[in-house]
Amino acid sequence: MNAITIEGIEKSYGKTVQALKGITLNIPQGEFFGLLGPNGAGKTTLISAIVGLVKPNAGEIRVMGCDIRKNPTEAKKYIGLSPQDININNYMPIGKIMEFQGGFYGVSVKESRRRAEELLKYFKLWDKRKAGRYQLSGGMQRRLMIARALMGKPKILILDEPTAGIDVELRHELWTFLKQLKEKGITILLTTHYIEEAERLCEKIGIIHQGKIIACESPLKLIEQHRLHEKAERSGAFQFVRSGSLEEVFVALTGRPIEEASKKSGEEKWEALPASLL
Repeated sequence: MNAITIEGIEKSYGKTVQALKGITLNIPQGEFFGLLGPNGAGKTTLISAIVGLVKPNAGEIRVMGCDIRKNPTEAKKYIGLSPQDININNYMPIGKIMEFQGGFYGVSVKESRRRAEELLKYFKLWDKRKAGRYQLSGGMQRRLMIARALMGKPKILILDEPTAGIDVELRHELWTFLKQLKEKGITILLTTHYIEEAERLCEKIGIIHQGKIIACESPLKLIEQHRLHEKAERSGAFQFVRSGSLEEVFVALTGRPIEEASKKSGEEKWEALPASLL
């Protein structure tokens, strides 16, 4: 069974904007799947459709075999979502935010408290449990978003730009953590603007452009299939990209650049993932 099955999804906003144009995509259980695309390509709309926040005009989406439109309650229990926009209450203590999130999944009060403590400690936020969002740094807020998404022990974790705006060291620590989740059998769907992030983490990458999936393969196969010259023309100038790179593939297929990841610095220091978190 696939973790996520998407068949012929279409979504329009009004009469002029067609955000998704018949997308079909299968993500097997346990796969680390990356979704790359320029701004406005349809990434967030597709994710919103998967989690039931956007109603497609046509097509079907199944999560662990459950139709998201016909049986949304059953389908959503398998998903943990960390959206691109930080939607955390500014003043509620983050410990309470975590506990309430557990309640949304039907977790008992006692278990929600236990799990909230374990996750906050793991994400190095326990000493901030009585603080509100406004008292957290940007990196702390991103960590909290992922921790909150894990409160229901999801089988599928959807991350929309999870490392945007955080420093290089924390980004690499989060990479280590996400790899551990993958090893535990969690299916991960990641959108990112960082090419290095996609290359290092994702087993398969779908490139979305103008509402369509225009390529879907492993990073190595994409590079082999679309190996080009070292220069890609853009707006009358030349943009230099590494020959035989995923960045080169992206520029060639979309005609647009994507933000490069910063160079790695420091070592990955994230501790081993406790089995009880899953």
